[in-house]
Amino acid sequence: MTSTQTAPVVQRPNIVAVGTIVWLGSEVMFFAGLFAIYFTLRSTNPAAWAEQASILNVPYALVNTIILVISSFWCQFAVWAAERGQAHRTSWKPRDWGVTEWMFLAYAFGAIFVSGQVLEYATLVSEGITIDGDAYGSAFYLTTGFHALHVTGGLIAMLLMLGRVFAVKNFGHKEATSIIVVSYYWHFVDVVWIGLFLVIYVLK
Repeated sequence: MTSTQTAPVVQRPNIVAVGTIVWLGSEVMFFAGLFAIYFTLRSTNPAAWAEQASILNVPYALVNTIILVISSFWCQFAVWAAERGQAHRTSWKPRDWGVTEWMFLAYAFGAIFVSGQVLEYATLVSEGITIDGDAYGSAFYLTTGFHALHVTGGLIAMLLMLGRVFAVKNFGHKEATSIIVVSYYWHFVDVVWIGLFLVIYVLK
């Protein structure tokens, strides 16, 4: 009597998720370079920081930061809905919401954040802080501006995911993976902004 042995099942990580994490690693290096530029300019131009950093509206930036952080929670709720395969709400109760509802909420809060940053830029320019004015203006707009572009990219990705969810007849593993990947990126830009907020507004 012969016995057969079953080969062990190897659980390979999702290639899309792994690729996204590797790409986010390169983004970490990119923003590390921006932080290095900011600290270098600040160390060589202390007078500019002493004069212009006081103009920043810290309470306004704090509220805007809280809005972005909250959007990250909504995005995570969308991930949990995707993991249970729920594309749309089953009732108006938040606990019964699906991917579309939570993702739209995350998008709305992210859009409010970007709009708030644009308004802040307009206010600072009216007060004389411009990107070509001095080292402080260059460092401020360079770091926050690149982050704003990344947030805008995340908003576009959310719209694409919402469109995909509405387009498919059956919400499956591929769609759920796409939502999870977008959440990785969104959480990343949130964490980067917290670092920028602490460096630019708190440790000014």
